[in-house]
Amino acid sequence: MQKSVEEAPEIEKLGDFTATPRVLWVSMLAVAIGILSSYVALGLLKLIGLFTNLFYYQRWSTALVSPAQHHLGYWAVLVPVAGAFIIGLMARYGSERIRGHGIPEAIEAILIKGSRVQPRVALLKPLSSAISIGSGGPFGAEGPIIMTGGAFGSLIAQLFHLSASERKTLLVSGAAAGMSATFASPLAAVLLAVELLLFEWKPRSFIPTALASVTATAARRYLMGPGPLFPTTPHQLIIGPIGLLGCVLVGVLAGAFSALLTGAVYASEDLFAKLPIHWMWWPMIGGLAIGVGGLIFPEALGVGYDMIGGMLQQQLPARMLAGILLVKSAMWAISLGSGTSGGVLAPLLMMGGALGAVLTPWLPAEGAGFWSMVGMGAILGGTMRSPFTGVVFMIELTHDVNMVLPLLVAVLIAHGFTVLTLRRSILTEKVSRRGFHLTREYSSDPLEVIFVREVMRTKVVALPEGARRADLAPTITSAHHGGQILYPVVDADLRLKGVITRNHLVEFLQAGSESDSSRKLVQTNPVVAYPDEPLRSVVYRMAETGKTRLPVVDRHDSSKLLGLVSLNDLLRARARNLEEERHRQRVLHLRLPTRKVAFARAGAKDPDPGEN
Repeated sequence: MQKSVEEAPEIEKLGDFTATPRVLWVSMLAVAIGILSSYVALGLLKLIGLFTNLFYYQRWSTALVSPAQHHLGYWAVLVPVAGAFIIGLMARYGSERIRGHGIPEAIEAILIKGSRVQPRVALLKPLSSAISIGSGGPFGAEGPIIMTGGAFGSLIAQLFHLSASERKTLLVSGAAAGMSATFASPLAAVLLAVELLLFEWKPRSFIPTALASVTATAARRYLMGPGPLFPTTPHQLIIGPIGLLGCVLVGVLAGAFSALLTGAVYASEDLFAKLPIHWMWWPMIGGLAIGVGGLIFPEALGVGYDMIGGMLQQQLPARMLAGILLVKSAMWAISLGSGTSGGVLAPLLMMGGALGAVLTPWLPAEGAGFWSMVGMGAILGGTMRSPFTGVVFMIELTHDVNMVLPLLVAVLIAHGFTVLTLRRSILTEKVSRRGFHLTREYSSDPLEVIFVREVMRTKVVALPEGARRADLAPTITSAHHGGQILYPVVDADLRLKGVITRNHLVEFLQAGSESDSSRKLVQTNPVVAYPDEPLRSVVYRMAETGKTRLPVVDRHDSSKLLGLVSLNDLLRARARNLEEERHRQRVLHLRLPTRKVAFARAGAKDPDPGEN
């Protein structure tokens, strides 16, 4: 892109980032939110342990235990139903926002509600999730913790004089800090925030979010221990080509399984929507499915962290793997579709690990838990559409850095599979069903790299200052054919004095005497554009002022008119970007050697031209 010597100093003022010192103030708040979120995560885990002990063992304890060892017999079927009944009452008379697995609700708060979360959600969401999981719900704690941490971040942000974007940053900071404190995964939490919640890649939001996540992990070491959550023996750094092909196979199957799980959840939701009863009662039906599934396969009840750790350490029996893939997945899809409260990460880890374990006998032997770990990461990448989060999350959960390559292969294959086969992920489908569209693609704005001087019109009709009605009619007629709607007004030295719109001129020409001056129509101090500024700045200016056509003037001399730029010119710039994406052409053409050259290389005699 060429620029003149005169324009260079102004262009050099444009920086890589738009961050201001405000990021320091927001970062200080984010650090405080990180500390608070670590205590929120600890409190929620304690609540889950408390309700699990109360529901299944009738004792007062906050220790995390598995419901699988209960001695309730057939009465255990009613435990999830009772928990779901309480959740239905809380959702009906407390807040409907506690329904679901947390992340879609956080996305909706960011996109639609100006990052404002009601205080009651911050209290009811962790309580309802703890009851749901404690009564046997096959969910994880991470979704509710993400939503709860985000809710507290939003509440703190609402106490200060902040913009909507700054509130969003603090909401996401709380969400990332909650996940980081739960799993001791600071980097994966930041990546999840970037890939799912921030909807931008800017220092103004990334820095505070990362600081909140780091702070929460540091606080976790004193509250819950340093991690990793699922320690494993490091695997071999290098695997052979057959092993990489095995990762491709796991990725494809995990992508297909991700699509199946996503479809099952929303098919279940559609079936519940057809029931002739109020949605408050739906979780009880989901609870009944959990209870029956728990009789068939008790290990499917609850969070299942012990099962996840077991799959990473050893090969589980076939009965356990079948129970996870069939019973656990069915319970999870039905209960989640019923609108109860719980997360998706832990169940996906279990089901992905079981998928990898089932394939282990037919894949190269790479060590205990290798293929389960690959399956876990692939399921996360395929179902949540967050590939980098899936890779880094598994590494931070296990501290097995040697798994980067196989995880990256499987996760990207699963991610690509679902991108091509599903329009939306399990997280964004819920947002879509509420009437909103969400794109997950980030790209450079073409209006940021195209400047005003490249699209402005220099052949424009300018009106003389103080022109009479009789002199304007022919000029306006000629300009009308060129589509000009805004007319600059200049003095005798061609210095810009203001602008007049076409509508005002038409009204002026249709009334009064021919000797009337147009001076009273001139809008002085018009909103202007400069030739050396990107089009995105002009778009913002048009949005702020409501002006869709601006005179272009010299930055150093605002009375020197250079041209006009309009909304149509900006659309043409967008059209240029579409042309670059859609127009396909072959730039390089390879030419094969002629027969004559071939004979020369072989040292043979040139053929007779007549033979051709």
